[in-house]
Amino acid sequence: MTRVLIVDDDPMARQLLEICVRQSDRYELVPSVESAAFTEFCCRTNQVDLILMDVCTASNADGIEASEKIRKNFPDIKIIIVTGQPECSFIDRARNAGVNSFWYKSSPVENVLEIMDRTMAGECVYPDTTPSLQLGNISSIALTSRELEVLREVVAGESDADIAEKLHISLRTVKGHIQSMRNKTGFKNRTELAVRARDCGLIINNKTTE
Repeated sequence: MTRVLIVDDDPMARQLLEICVRQSDRYELVPSVESAAFTEFCCRTNQVDLILMDVCTASNADGIEASEKIRKNFPDIKIIIVTGQPECSFIDRARNAGVNSFWYKSSPVENVLEIMDRTMAGECVYPDTTPSLQLGNISSIALTSRELEVLREVVAGESDADIAEKLHISLRTVKGHIQSMRNKTGFKNRTELAVRARDCGLIINNKTTE
């Protein structure tokens, strides 16, 4: 039996995942926890083969950061990120952290068993793109990767000059990207652009995702 640890601070989501695992004849539950901060302790005190890890967990613990530590200290444990947040950086961050697979909670919960089976068989299963979100007049997929980089800094409250310095681009280029995003979305100013991007979940506060 493959022993599964669930890390999720949403009681309903956690319960659904627990039910799904219990109904399978291939998996056995390790007691679930609400915070990624407890993951390493659970791995040291229990036999864990697979972790279903949320990103934003209790005590402001980042599931992707915790996953990177687990992958270094327990390389035989496989990890699947399970998140309901469409934040545009999560997929790349998970890959860079060595996470085995990635699953959005917006998919039918039964599908997670397929992802678990494929992950335990040695596959890395990732979605092709983040979920498409409506941002003003456009779908979020209409924004370029560079525009998203600039938008992340705008949401974090950085000035145009600070963004230019951080991203190693000119001030004129920063202003051009912001104007382009305003033109696409129809938002009146950079503040509205930032607020709407944050509120729809496309960008989560920079401090929680770096």
